[in-house]
Amino acid sequence: AKQPDVILASFGDMMRVPGSREDLLRVKARGADVRMLYSPLDAVALAAGHPDKKVVFFAIGFETTAPVHMIALKEAMRQGLDNFFLLTSLFTVPPAIEAILSDPESRVDGFLTAGHVCAITGNEAYHPLATRYKTPMVVTGFEPADLLSGIYRCLLQLEAGTYKVENAYKRAVPEEGNPAARTLMGEMLELCDQEWRGIGVIPQSGMRLKAGFARQDASCLLPAPDTSKGQGEDNPAPCAGKDRCIAGDIMRGTKQTKDCPFFRTRCTPDHPAGAPMVSSEGVCAAYYRYK
Repeated sequence: AKQPDVILASFGDMMRVPGSREDLLRVKARGADVRMLYSPLDAVALAAGHPDKKVVFFAIGFETTAPVHMIALKEAMRQGLDNFFLLTSLFTVPPAIEAILSDPESRVDGFLTAGHVCAITGNEAYHPLATRYKTPMVVTGFEPADLLSGIYRCLLQLEAGTYKVENAYKRAVPEEGNPAARTLMGEMLELCDQEWRGIGVIPQSGMRLKAGFARQDASCLLPAPDTSKGQGEDNPAPCAGKDRCIAGDIMRGTKQTKDCPFFRTRCTPDHPAGAPMVSSEGVCAAYYRYK
């Protein structure tokens, strides 16, 4: 973002995420051309309107948003825009669930698998996980009634001693997911090892552009500073001394928000230190909002 010939575009919730040294809002305040957009296709229009700039869209997310990023890239290629790039940070959910369940310290009794992810991927990958780790998994939406129904179904399985994948969100999630979106992802993306903030590297849990799209891959073309130091750790600035950000422990289910020394003090939705506080869907943000 600090490079003078670059326009960095991003979804709004990434603007406040702590980077290795600072966040995008601070960089923008000092004059960098950082744009908050609602759709990757808006970044394509931005590239068309600024041919003298390299427009880099920060393509971050899970299987839910990955197809949308790929559609934007295809549209940019169709228009012949050689100044449009993706900086990908894409994650897949099932390997993360397995990493949590395989942790000897895991205290997770069941999962509500995210309906918007399963709407793309389908439920196939979750069946072996539920069986192998004897853990119920219920596909749910985000409305209160959906969440309550998912929790209820999960509890019924736990009490009955059954462990399977239940789809409580059939109005949006077919068993096979979205075949067209999966085909597009398979065409343009490949699995890779991925670092999860606060947890560390989980093998084959990420997606990156295939070699055939290297020309549109910002990580291949635009040099960036080395951020290898502190892999898997959260922003160190508010976590100095003997205390540390426990976002990774919260995401693994081994600790709760009340155990964090920074909750509601140094870590708030306006100034998040860890991943669970960044998004309104994060557990720390939910606890902050609802007390």
